[in-house]
Amino acid sequence: MKPFYLTPENLTNFIQAALREDIGDGDHSSLASIPAEAQNQARLLVKGNGILAGVELAEMIFREVDPNLQVETLLKDGQKVQIGDVALTVTGKAQSILTAERLVLNCMQRMSGIATYTKSLTDLIAGTNAKLLDTRKTTPNFRICEKWAVLIGGGVNHRYGLFDMIILKDNHVDYAGGIERAVKATQEYLKRLGKDLKIEVETRNLDEVKQALEVGGIHRIMLDNMTPAMMKEAVQLIGSRFETEASGGITEQTIRAVAETGVDYISVGALTHSVKSIDLSLKATKL
Repeated sequence: MKPFYLTPENLTNFIQAALREDIGDGDHSSLASIPAEAQNQARLLVKGNGILAGVELAEMIFREVDPNLQVETLLKDGQKVQIGDVALTVTGKAQSILTAERLVLNCMQRMSGIATYTKSLTDLIAGTNAKLLDTRKTTPNFRICEKWAVLIGGGVNHRYGLFDMIILKDNHVDYAGGIERAVKATQEYLKRLGKDLKIEVETRNLDEVKQALEVGGIHRIMLDNMTPAMMKEAVQLIGSRFETEASGGITEQTIRAVAETGVDYISVGALTHSVKSIDLSLKATKL
């Protein structure tokens, strides 16, 4: 089952906005140089090793540009790929293939990079109970693809935006006058609006963990920038009362130790803000 944000409407809106950004009043390079009636084929070549992502989206992009384009997918989202693999072929009007080319590549290259890094981190915490989460540290107007890529790589989506879950972070707590005030004000707000949203509270030390436990009425406690030793103590304090999430500068070198503290989730902003894209290219072939 796909997450709520991956609706046909949302994906179509994203594709149409991206095409408007790129095409403007016309793909004049293709319109000027390629005969309108020309029919051709192209192969999407993999030029790096990793996890492929964005194939399903690429099909949608080609279809949006020209419903008559024929796409044959040879590899699926989530498959391990290596240099020289062919992910798909597209056949049809040459002008249409060229117009869709860059958007397809831009999306698939970045999505594949995210999926690859996500898979590498999930492998590092294999055998523990911890699940890998993404964050809202995404590219504006490209979040739908980046969150999707995390799922393809084996990770779990955190909240999609500010609207579908409440996280009371350090600034919220400080502005509100402490954890108790922040949580109680939030509970009253949700009751007043008739909203049913999960509440997560960020904590920076064991004292704040105890404050969160005391006020209660929350769903998850975030353990931010704590050492593994402190995190383990916090997990023991919390027990099974609330879910736990580790956050803050977690790297490939530290993620295993964090997972072994017993936390339920580990959020890593680098999944979407610091990845290297997988190189892909669309190469013309003759029919």
